Amino acid sequence: MIISYKWLNEYLPVSQGGQPVSVERLSQILTSIGLEVEAIHEYEELKGGLKGLVIGEVLETQPHPNADKLKLTKVHIGATAPLHIVCGAPNVAAGQKVIVAPVGTTIYPLNNDPVTMKLAKIRGEESQGMICAEDEIGLGASHDGIMVLPADVKPGTPASEYFQSYSDTIFEIGLTPNRMDAMSHWGVARDVCAYLSHHDKKAVRPKLPETNSFKAPKGKAPLKVTVENKTACPRYSGICIDNIKVAESPKWLQHFLKAIGLRPINNIVDITNFIQHETGQPLHAFDADKIRGNQVIVKNLPEGTLFTTLDEKERKLSAEDLMICDAEGGMCIGGVFGGLESGVTDKTKRIFIESACFDPVTIRKTSFRHGLRTDAATRFEKGTDISATVTVLKRAAALILEICGGTLSSDIYDIYPEQQPRKEIALKYHYLKKLSGKNYHPDAVKSILQSLGFEVEKDTIDSLLISVPYHKPDIQLPADVVEEILRIDGLDNVEIPTSIKITPSMDETIESESIKEKVVSFLVGSGHHEILTNSITNKAYYSEQELSTVVKMKNSLSTELNIMRPDMLETGLEIIVRNLNRKNENLRLFEFGKTYSVNKKGKFEEPEHLCVYLTGNQQTAGWKQPGIKYDFFALKGIVEKTLVLCGLTGFQYDELKETNFQYGLEIKSGTVSLGKLGTVHKNLLTRFDIKQPVFYADLNWTAILKAALKHKTQFAPIPRFPAVQRDIAMIAPQELPYRSVEAAIQKLNLKKLQSVQLFDVFVSDKLGAGKKSLAVNFTFLDDEKTLTDTEIDGWMKKIMQSLERDLQVEIRK
Repeated sequence: MIISYKWLNEYLPVSQGGQPVSVERLSQILTSIGLEVEAIHEYEELKGGLKGLVIGEVLETQPHPNADKLKLTKVHIGATAPLHIVCGAPNVAAGQKVIVAPVGTTIYPLNNDPVTMKLAKIRGEESQGMICAEDEIGLGASHDGIMVLPADVKPGTPASEYFQSYSDTIFEIGLTPNRMDAMSHWGVARDVCAYLSHHDKKAVRPKLPETNSFKAPKGKAPLKVTVENKTACPRYSGICIDNIKVAESPKWLQHFLKAIGLRPINNIVDITNFIQHETGQPLHAFDADKIRGNQVIVKNLPEGTLFTTLDEKERKLSAEDLMICDAEGGMCIGGVFGGLESGVTDKTKRIFIESACFDPVTIRKTSFRHGLRTDAATRFEKGTDISATVTVLKRAAALILEICGGTLSSDIYDIYPEQQPRKEIALKYHYLKKLSGKNYHPDAVKSILQSLGFEVEKDTIDSLLISVPYHKPDIQLPADVVEEILRIDGLDNVEIPTSIKITPSMDETIESESIKEKVVSFLVGSGHHEILTNSITNKAYYSEQELSTVVKMKNSLSTELNIMRPDMLETGLEIIVRNLNRKNENLRLFEFGKTYSVNKKGKFEEPEHLCVYLTGNQQTAGWKQPGIKYDFFALKGIVEKTLVLCGLTGFQYDELKETNFQYGLEIKSGTVSLGKLGTVHKNLLTRFDIKQPVFYADLNWTAILKAALKHKTQFAPIPRFPAVQRDIAMIAPQELPYRSVEAAIQKLNLKKLQSVQLFDVFVSDKLGAGKKSLAVNFTFLDDEKTLTDTEIDGWMKKIMQSLERDLQVEIRK
């Protein structure tokens, strides 16, 4: 929400010294009453505000001795001595009143960077400033010559004073969604006055131009106005004005609109925008000559009806869209956006001004349905003041008569069939004390509420019955009333007790979070970057079989984001392709996230995953070594280190057959699946336009965490005796997996065997068709003594016999 300081001061009282509330105090007040000031910045109609520029009089000119197109001038600017300025403008002449930028002044050219004047020598002659053209100081686009002012201007007059450059202070307010009442300068002024009344102990009220003297011709009705959908439009007001002149708005109106970021269009449109930001009530102006059949009908049109809006786009209407129509069709999407055919133009002479109250739900649905997030829709969808439609209409009509001329040609139309009663809320003082933590005097409570527009219906010794003003539709409960009192009194004024009693809570997730933090630290320390992808994804990524168990979005805002992701891979590939398209080709990524599905019993499931992605080079080429690309085994190493870090050992690998993997393994601990890893299939990479291999691991973090929490960390002393290593090589069938070798050795249950490590694989026709050579390293260790060759030879003999017997391999001698 943008608030203009000068505009707001139109409605605020002045202090005893005749000064408005200062910017500093106003900022403090706004934040205190819940309208948090997020930023304050200065607005200048002309950049720099013409500061430092003065009006000068050219006393004399003479040709420059060293340049044909330059002139030497003496310029009087009200100082003791004239300035000597070198000027290249062809129209400079003695006796002219001009704009001068003396040394030290910064000018802001129209389409260039700021320039600060310095004492300079131009072709050997000293120049003490510059005589300015329009575009050099932002006053216009002309650069034909210097700007010449009327002869009666006094030299030495500041340019900012002569041109009356408009400046203002702008507040950016972080408005919470419920504060519809503060979406206007008038609403903010009401809150500020309530604060001043309470804290300065002097009742003040915001100033708003009175409308009681407004006189409309009784009984005149050139248009017939009817409301068919009274639910979507509970109140509809309007008035007709003839003989207006559509033209440029006066400067004061343009200044106010520009200061808050609005572009002036014409006086009629500018007045409706001004009123909207002044009072919070959106208005709409129709060209009365374009209202066919002299009828205004508020109703719904059939589904699929075509309607062209002001932005010249043709839209298909829903049967739920409320429309402002004439006798032949739609003129405006009610409360959202005007129509192209009925809008005000430079040729408009007669207008019909609409001031209405629309159902917030209807407006919000229509606004989102058509993607029209207008200022009017934003206000209507939060709820507007149903009691103010006529008052605001009178204010707007008075401004139009003042600025655009014209005459009122109708009485005020006001269709309000079912007057809404004011909501009543009972507030007990002990409840106020309980919720706020402070004892309030009943007089202070009543004063605060009355200054905000509440009315006291019943006053007893221990409670108040109050009626809620129409401009506060968010007030529904006694707690809301307590909040209003706290806002105006100031949250900083709540008394802090000397002691606080609390019950310490147990953090049941600290162990699991600590394990996750350990894994994250390991991955980040290994050079990985953490990513966070969207849990909502595109169903086009998945097959019909996969879609049978997905969680679908009931009210998706995009056709590309319509299901909860059933798999982590696709959203990760989106990140990879984004990086590859920006030439970031070497990637180490990981992500903690959830997938979502529905089982056969209709129960939702959302397990947590840890995913790792590798692609490109793990080591770039240098002068000492060639580059090394990521491969499946680099990924497998990272996965194994992660599992060990979580305290998991003894896991196994099974070959994985999945359409998303070219080759993959499933990791298991007994019968529990801990995840999968592998090379992403080329077909899937092609769908994402990825031209380099991607290696992907998807770990079941829920299962890993469950196992990790059971793990007990044990410590052992460093062995005092040396380990002994032995190697063997064997010729085995090529289809024999290495895990079979490990399994055969583990069956022997050799307690002194510390580790088994495959360190070489060799394939050659010399070994025989379909054969390969595996070289395996064994490490033996006894914590209590040094092992002897006899012991080790015995164990190695058992190992070789077992391998030859169980796997039919040939031990190479």
